[in-house]
This record gives sequence, C-alpha cells and structure tokens, in this order.
Amino acid sequence: MTVERRKYVLQHPVYTLEGKELLPAGAELTEKILKGLSKQGKTNGNRMVRLLEYGTIRRDLLDSFSHPPYDVIFSPPERTAAILEIMTNVRLMIPVLECLEYFKQEDFYTYRHMLLVFALSILLGLELRKDDLDFMNGALVSPAHDFGKICVPSEVLKKNHPLKRTEWQILEHHTLAGYVLLKYYNDRPLSAMVARDHHERRNGSGYPLGISLNDPMVEIVVVCDIFDALMSPRPYRPNNYDNRSALEEICEQAKRGELSLDVVKALVACNRKSKPHYTQCALSKETRGTPPAGNNYGIVVED
Repeated sequence: MTVERRKYVLQHPVYTLEGKELLPAGAELTEKILKGLSKQGKTNGNRMVRLLEYGTIRRDLLDSFSHPPYDVIFSPPERTAAILEIMTNVRLMIPVLECLEYFKQEDFYTYRHMLLVFALSILLGLELRKDDLDFMNGALVSPAHDFGKICVPSEVLKKNHPLKRTEWQILEHHTLAGYVLLKYYNDRPLSAMVARDHHERRNGSGYPLGISLNDPMVEIVVVCDIFDALMSPRPYRPNNYDNRSALEEICEQAKRGELSLDVVKALVACNRKSKPHYTQCALSKETRGTPPAGNNYGIVVED
C-alpha cells in the first residue's frame, strides 16, 4: 500500500520584513520552489555578522541570565561563559538580525524569547550531547525559531482574549513562514527545520503537519520553547507560571508522549542548584504547583 506524502501548503502569504511577498497563499513548498527561493536569496548578497556583536544582544542576554529562574539555570558563571563562547561563533545574515531588532522594538517578549530559547537550547545540548561535536555544531542554528512571526500581525500576537479560529490559523502560519524565510535567507538548513517543526510533537499532536517528531536538536528547542513561554508574562495569561508549575506541566507533557523524556530531565536538572546529571534526575510523581488562572492559550472561539 502506498502512503500519501503529506504536503506543506501555505494558508497565508509569506512576506519579508520589507513587505516583499516571497510566496502567495496556496503555494506548496516543493523542493523546486524552495531551491528557487534559496537561489533568489543568494543574489541579495547579504553579509553575515557575529550575533553577539550586533546591537545590544550580548547585554540583553546577560541581563536575562540574571533574573529567576535563569540565574539558577545558567549558574555557575563557567556555564554562562561556555554558552557565550559557543555563541561567539554564530554569524547570521543581516536580515535575520534585523528581524530580532524589529521584535525588540515591536514585541519585546518575542525578542527576549528567541534569545533565551537559543541559549537554553545550547545549554541542554551541552548537557545531553557534550562530546558529540557534530551535534554541537548543529546547535549553532540561530535564535530564529520564531522568525516567521514577522508575518503575524501585532494585534494577533498581543491579543489578551481567546483567538478567533482565523486568528489562530494566522498564528500557526508562523512555522511555515519561518521555514520559507530562512530558506530564502540561506540560514543554516537545521535552523529552517527548527522554525518549521518546533510546534510538532513526538506523538503527532502538534502542527503544522502533525508529524511524529524525532529529531534530537528540534526536540531540545521544543522543550526550551515551552518552558520559556510558560515562565514569561503573556497577553493571553494574566500571570506567568511559577517555576514548579511550569516544570510539572512540561513533565506531564513528556508522560503523555509529547516531549522527549531525556530533554525534560535535562531541563529539570539544570533548574536544581545541585546540578545533578540528567540521568540521575527522576521526575516527581507529585503535582504541587498551581497553574495560573485565566490562561487563554489554545482557547479558540469561532469567528
């Protein structure tokens, strides 16, 4: 029996930050189209710049590391130094860096979130695969997993009430939009894949395609993305999760088969001051945290 290949089809157009349409709604993301985009992007001659030398990124990262829970996660100082050393080698195309600057001005949460998910992903990569040089080179993807949110209107990103179904579909569009944009800008292939797949889940319950996620690097980014989103103030939630409640929620998702158990254990280990090895970190069977009330995330109302 032949299994039909599921297709990546855009539900909305993809635009650059300057407003140039790269692909219209309805476009299927075939290999031919993506290669054409990549070739088109190369003609722009965008130069590459070191991430930590652009704007205030280095300073903003260090400031974020100083606040709970990241002051514990990124301790002791040698751990922060190791992450910054890895980041020093990261060079990005100017348009990718301009996207970060755009969010810094228009939606500071997304700016900070992209940087922290990147840093936390490197940290968990070091915990899980420290001696795997090929894997750690893959960790140098870039803080661009949410790059496609430049195609999502600010009023949708910042809405503090449940999203309408059409608004939720626009929000989901950021995964494929980021994939297209990073292909166009010729960022690292893994970076584009992370942008596309960071809302997929191991048990196939995610989006955009509902595939069964099994890429180690993407799975690390997925866990880091969820954790920082839970720990941060968001328009759709009056209060952020406390650290215990956030970790318990992530552990429950791992138990349901949505997330990698090893990655979740590594995250829990990094949250403990004693810094046990993740293999020695057992997940608690108790749930003593209290999720915040009034959380509208994932609640969709009909138009």
